[in-house]
Amino acid sequence: MKIAFIINDHNTEKSNYTTPLLGFTAYKRGHEVYFIGVGELSYASKGHLSVRAKTIKDQKFQNQDTYFKAVQKQEFTTVSSENLDVLFLRNNPADEINERDWAQNAAFIFGEIAMRNGVIVLNHPNSLAGAVNKMYFQHFPEILRPKTVISRDHSEIKEFFAEQKQKMILKPLQGSGGTNVFMMDKKNEHNLSQTIDAICRDGFVIAQEYLPAAKGGDTRLFIMNGEPLKVDGQYAVMQRVNASGEVRSNIHAGGRPEKAKMTDQIMELADIVRPKLVQDGMFLVGIDIVGDKLMEINVFSPGGLNVMGDMYGVDFSVPVIEAIEKKVHYKEMYNDYLFNSRLATL
Repeated sequence: MKIAFIINDHNTEKSNYTTPLLGFTAYKRGHEVYFIGVGELSYASKGHLSVRAKTIKDQKFQNQDTYFKAVQKQEFTTVSSENLDVLFLRNNPADEINERDWAQNAAFIFGEIAMRNGVIVLNHPNSLAGAVNKMYFQHFPEILRPKTVISRDHSEIKEFFAEQKQKMILKPLQGSGGTNVFMMDKKNEHNLSQTIDAICRDGFVIAQEYLPAAKGGDTRLFIMNGEPLKVDGQYAVMQRVNASGEVRSNIHAGGRPEKAKMTDQIMELADIVRPKLVQDGMFLVGIDIVGDKLMEINVFSPGGLNVMGDMYGVDFSVPVIEAIEKKVHYKEMYNDYLFNSRLATL
C-alpha cells in the first residue's frame, strides 16, 4: 500500500517520535511511505489533493532513527491523492497556536478532499474538525469527567474555585501537551485574576476540579479501533510521573515514564469511551487517566508508543500497521460501500 503521514513540519518532527516509528514499521513491511508537512498540502485544479512529500526507497535501516533521518535528507517529491491508499493525520493543531494559526485546521480540511478521492483517512477528518479543542471531551459521559466549568467570566470561575475549596486546575480550551496548565490553591489565590486573564487571551478557560491522585501523574493508554492496544498480552499503557513541583505529567514537560498495569478500573473507562470513538471514526487515540477519571483524549497525535515498546520489549507499532493493511483490504473488497468513518475503526 501507499501510506502518507501528515506531520506538523519536517523541521520540528524528531526521529524518536511515534509517527516516524509507524512510518518505519510500514516501510519494513514493504509499503511506500511518505511524510508530509502541513505546509506542503495543496489542492490541484483537477479536484484532488496534491502534496510535496519526502520518501525513501530500496534501502535498509537498522532503526527508526537512521531511517527517518535519511528520509529528512531527501528532496521533496510530488504525490497525488489519486495515488494514495491511506492518509494518516498525525499533526498536532495545538502546536500551531500563535505560531501558524492557518495550519491548525489545514490537515483535516485537506483530509476531507483526499477522502472524497477514495483515500482512507485516519483519524476520520470530519470528526477531527470537531475535536480541535477540549470541548470534544465534554461530549463523553459525565461519569468519566472531573467537574468542569468552561468560561471567560471571572466571577463564574471564582465561584467554582470556592466550590472546590480553593483548589482547582486552570487550562486553555485550545491546546494540548500540558501547555499553560496551572494549579490554583490558597497559596496562589492572589494570582487567580491574573492567571484567568492570561489564559483568556487565547480564548476560553477550563476550570477543573483537582484530583488528589494527580500527584502521582497520569496513566496513558492507547486505544485502537475502539479497543485497548495489546501485543502478546501486554497492553500499551504507561504511568507518566510528574517531575518534582510540576503539575503536568507530559513527558516533554519533564514527566517520567514508568510501567503500569492494566486494571479493571482502566478497562471500564476504556469501555465507556469506546462507543463514541468508534462512531466518530477515531482509529488510534491516547486516553489519559487520573484515578477513576479521564483527564484527556488525544485524537490527533498521541505519543509514547516507542517509549512503551522499549519499556516492555514489544513492538506496538506492528498491530497498528496491520490494522491499516486490513482497512485497505476491506476497501478493495467493498469498493464504495463502506464510509470512511466506519472503515476507520473496523
